[in-house]
Amino acid sequence: MRTKAQQYRSLLTQGEFIVSPGVYDGYSARLVEAAGFKSAATSGAAVSNAILGIADIGVMGLTENLNHCRNIARSISIPLTCDADTGYGNAVNVYHTTKLFEEADIAGINIEDQVSPKRCGHMSGKEVIPLDEMVKKIEAACMARRDDAFVIIARTDALAVEGMEATIQRARAYTAAGADLIFPDAVGSEEHIKRLVDAGIALSINMGFGIRKRPTTPLIPLADLRAWGVRRVSLPRMLPAAAIKAMTDALRIMKEAYEQGIAVDRPDLLVGIDDIMKLMDYEGARALEKKVLPQDTLRAKYERVAV
Repeated sequence: MRTKAQQYRSLLTQGEFIVSPGVYDGYSARLVEAAGFKSAATSGAAVSNAILGIADIGVMGLTENLNHCRNIARSISIPLTCDADTGYGNAVNVYHTTKLFEEADIAGINIEDQVSPKRCGHMSGKEVIPLDEMVKKIEAACMARRDDAFVIIARTDALAVEGMEATIQRARAYTAAGADLIFPDAVGSEEHIKRLVDAGIALSINMGFGIRKRPTTPLIPLADLRAWGVRRVSLPRMLPAAAIKAMTDALRIMKEAYEQGIAVDRPDLLVGIDDIMKLMDYEGARALEKKVLPQDTLRAKYERVAV
C-alpha cells in the first residue's frame, strides 16, 4: 500500500497540475475529498486561526500544528501537504520537524524563509533569513526524510522584501538544495508568475480565496496557470472564508428569529443530519461495530424495546 507521500509524488512525476484546496479540520478535509480533489493542504494561518483563535504571527508551535495535521491526514485517503512554517528553529529543528511530519503520514511540508517569529505571507512587515541559512534548512529537510517521495516545498517571501531578481536567485538555490517545489508567496501579478516559470522553476502558487479577489495575488483562472506551466496551486483561504460567511449568516438569522419570537427553517443555508452522517461515514462506523462487537452487545445497543 502506497503512503500518502508516494501518492503525491506520483502526481508530481506524472506531470499532473495539482490543485490543493486549503483545509483546517476534519469537515473541510472530508469535503475536499468528497468533491473529487486529489490532494489537500493546510495553511499555518488557517490552523493557527482555527485551533488557537489568534492571528498568524508565529505563536503556534510544532506540537500544536503537528498533532492537528496528523488528525486531519488520518481522516482522509487523499494526500495532505502541511505548512510547517519556518520549521520551528534552525536547520537542526527543521531536520526533526521533517521527520515528525513524515511519520504522521503527511505527503510533504512547506518550509519558509521568513525570520522567526514569522507572520502571514500577505501581511506587511515581513523579513527573510539569509539565502545560505535557508539552503541549509532545505538540505536538512531532505536529509531527514526516510522516503524521497516525501515532498519538500520551499516557500519564499523574498518578493515583497528583496524583489524579483533575489526571488529567482533564492528559488534556484532552494531547488539545487533539494526542494521539489518553490512557493513564492504574495506574487503580485501575472507577469511575475510567468517570469518565475520562464526561469525554469517548478512553481506552486497560492491562489488564496480561489473565487474572490484579494489585494495581493490577482484572481487568475486555474486553466491559465496550468497553461503557463505552474505545477501546483493551493487555495488556503477559500474554505475558511466560506465557513466564516456561512456561520455569520446562520448566527444572524438565528439571532433575528430569537428576537422576533419565531422559528425559522432554512434548509437552503444548512445541511441536514443525514448529510453530516454521510460525510463523516457513520455507516462505516456501524459496519465496524458489526464486525468487532459481540452479538449480545449489538442487540443491547440497537434492539431495545421502544418506550
